[in-house]
Formats: sequence, structure tokens, C-alpha cells
Amino acid sequence: MNALDLDTVLLSRDRDCLEILDQTLLPGTVRVLRLSKLEDIWEAIRTLRVRGAPAIGVCAAYALALEASRSRAEDAECFLRDLRTAKDYLATSRPTAVNLFWALERMEGAVKELDTVDGIRAKLLQESEDIHDEDIRVCRKIGEYGLELVQPGWGLLTHCNAGPLATSRYGTAQGPFLL
Repeated sequence: MNALDLDTVLLSRDRDCLEILDQTLLPGTVRVLRLSKLEDIWEAIRTLRVRGAPAIGVCAAYALALEASRSRAEDAECFLRDLRTAKDYLATSRPTAVNLFWALERMEGAVKELDTVDGIRAKLLQESEDIHDEDIRVCRKIGEYGLELVQPGWGLLTHCNAGPLATSRYGTAQGPFLL
């Protein structure tokens, strides 16, 4: 199986759960977890089932979008309060994970000026997908740039294992190897 054939984190096609590659079982077992409860997503981040800063950020963004789709709040003020509670809870899963906080803040910032529940839900879903797509694009660009620097006959050595498992695809340090 090619590393680029797997997504470490993605929203399911039916948008009712997150599909997460359980990295605690690698390399012996490849298992994709289908997580729909915020508590289960929190646990996956906390226990390193999802690892790598970019993958954690993508996971957190999708988690908020998924949680928003389940909210029963009927007015925007209550809805945003519930969103903030979910955001604060997810932030406790990995207190040192920079991309976790970055994604949570970005998601909250994307909807702070909106005033309808449906508008907020739609924007959260779009923003989570944008974060995922941006990670793929950025990693690809890093890999392309790195590959331009490599001369024929050079060996490649990385001290970082930030490959496709740590990101949405390609990786950062391993990008040139995979393009």
C-alpha cells in the first residue's frame, strides 16, 4: 500500500463521522477508526491515534464542524456558546499542540460575525475542508521546492519523520521523496 493512498484524517463521505488512521497500531496493523463523538475524537488526539501537527489541526477543524452539525441550539448566540465549549474541550486534549490551537482559533474566527445557525454550520464545514485542502497544497509545495534543491547523485537524509502520516498527504520533510 502506498503512503499516499491513505488519509490520516478525513470527514466521512456521509459527513457523520471522522475517519482516522489509528497510528498507535502502525506498522503492524492498519485500522481506520470512525469517530462521531467529540469525546472519542478528543481521546484520539490525546492518545496519539492522530499525530503530527498538521494532522491534529485538520482533525480539530473537522471535529468542530462535526460537532456543529449535531448541535440542537436554535439561535446563533447559543450555538456559538456551544461551539466555544467544544473548542475549549478539544484544546485540553494536547495542551502543547500548536496546530490544534491554530485550527480551533481559525474555526471560531471564521464564524464569529455570522448570525444564523445554518450559516455558521455551513461556514464551519467549508472552513474545515479549506484547512484540509490547504495542508495538502502546502505540503506538496514544500516537497516540490525541496525537490528542486536536490542535485543528481545527492543522497537525501532527513532528521524529521514528518511524512504523510503527520499531515494530510505528502508530508513536510518527506515531501521530496514522495513527489
